[in-house]
Amino acid sequence: MPPSPAFEVHEANLHGHRAVYRTVGSGPTVVLIHGMINSSRHWEAVAQRLAGSYRVIAPDLIGHGDAATPRGDYSLGAHAASIRDLLTTIGVERATIVGHSLGGGVAMQFFYQFPQRTERLVLISSGGLGHEVSPLLRGAALPGSAALLRLATRPRLVGALAASGAKLRERGNTTGVYLQAVARALGPLQEPGSRRAFLQTLRSVIDVQGQKVSATDRLYLLKEMPTLIVWGERDRTIPLEHGLEAERSIPNCRFETLPKAAHFPNLEDPEGLAAVLSDFLAGTSPAHIVDSEWREVIAPRARLRRVA
Repeated sequence: MPPSPAFEVHEANLHGHRAVYRTVGSGPTVVLIHGMINSSRHWEAVAQRLAGSYRVIAPDLIGHGDAATPRGDYSLGAHAASIRDLLTTIGVERATIVGHSLGGGVAMQFFYQFPQRTERLVLISSGGLGHEVSPLLRGAALPGSAALLRLATRPRLVGALAASGAKLRERGNTTGVYLQAVARALGPLQEPGSRRAFLQTLRSVIDVQGQKVSATDRLYLLKEMPTLIVWGERDRTIPLEHGLEAERSIPNCRFETLPKAAHFPNLEDPEGLAAVLSDFLAGTSPAHIVDSEWREVIAPRARLRRVA
């Protein structure tokens, strides 16, 4: 069996800050956007499976992975604009945009801000499609959570959670998947800059009551965009029902579930996720939206009136 192609890491300087991305393969471009606290590394197994037919680019979101952790804007719009700037820098004009969890919200925001640059949209266990979210994330949005987070990210505690999760999974207990996900999330937050970036990103989309940013009022804009929604059937972070509701609101949307996966299909079932992505990419034609067409998409829902 031939070795997997290298998932090469690259750096760029954007606006005076370090930007990091990984890439593999050649062909039409597919951009993979990771979720909160994850990084481009977490796409490796999926990216390598797509590399035979596509050029895969996976950026580190600002404040995540190996990217810089500046003080500043960590909103969905800021993440989307940063990806646009990175793609422009490396000469990518248009691409299929794939986002997981927080990255799904970023992917939708990228489409809303830059529809002319978006060929297809894929949302994986995506945020922004409903109110509910795990109690753990709601709690992390509380005032004073920074001190608790600093304690929770101690290496011994993270290691114990990971080990307990692994033992439970070996016994067939699904709680093990959840504990491993928590440990995986806490690990990168041992650095103060990463904790600060995480909390700023988290609080831009979640508060104690749940997700506070919603894309549901703009899903109609996707009527001309090939769209795929994928969800892990064991997801306990964001309910699968959010994906089903979104599918009903998006014309010609495709919906798939992965029985082996919880909230991290790219890690828990990369083979299954890559197969679904490959089938979707091969079976759809890329959209090509221009400014005049974008106005026609929005105008039927817009209500303009003169204000005296």
